[in-house]
Amino acid sequence: MPDLALLQALRVDWRDLLEIVVVAVLFYRVLLLIRGTRALQMLGGIVVLTLVYVLAWMLKLTMITYLLGVVFTYGAFALLVIFQPELRAALAHLGPSRIGRVFRRLEGGEVLDEIVDAVERLSRSGVGAIIVIEREMSLGDYIESGTSLEAKVSADLLTTIFTPYSPLHDGAVVVRGDTIVGAGCILPLSASATLDRSLGTRHRAALGLSEESDAVILVISEERASISIAQAGELRMHLSPLQVRDLLAGREPRMTAEHAVMTL
Repeated sequence: MPDLALLQALRVDWRDLLEIVVVAVLFYRVLLLIRGTRALQMLGGIVVLTLVYVLAWMLKLTMITYLLGVVFTYGAFALLVIFQPELRAALAHLGPSRIGRVFRRLEGGEVLDEIVDAVERLSRSGVGAIIVIEREMSLGDYIESGTSLEAKVSADLLTTIFTPYSPLHDGAVVVRGDTIVGAGCILPLSASATLDRSLGTRHRAALGLSEESDAVILVISEERASISIAQAGELRMHLSPLQVRDLLAGREPRMTAEHAVMTL
């Protein structure tokens, strides 16, 4: 009888399986968000402190248990401040993460055409540039770091802004809807420990902003004249203007001969 009661207590129904799946997915998403960031290193330290606390509690080391209890109590508030960028990025990434959500209504429209045209011109001329496309999350803080504008998006204006030695070329342009709202803006550099050391400042800045917001960032490399897109902490490189259009429109990028050679 005791064995039968134990088996009944251990019986798993569909609700238990659902809870296990949901918790597993949440943990997986959290690990993806903190992968390669300082948060992952801090998580290791928290695990070590927790193990020390458990060991001290088992050995009845009251002073260590008390001190670690105080650390855990007030450390939670400190973690909210330290990991504010990561928490903000996590909230931004809770929604749908497809690039096409912004440009679904602009597919084949004027704004998309102008941005792709500007990217193609800049790449062909070997002019470095960063074009930030704002989504749901406001980029007001970064816009304030540069020069505020209120100009309709056009390929001519974008290429003029990034012309070498122009007053606003050294920084990022921020696009909100069909309007350029900022130029010469300063973006945060990525702190990822797994970042390729060969990447330049523009790519690091694009990745840094993509880690802290839901923005889509286009990068044109001055050295390689190549086009990249950063979003949600990921960087897609060596794109053609046709592939950029596909990505911004929410489609899978078409493989071109040039891109096929680069990925071999």
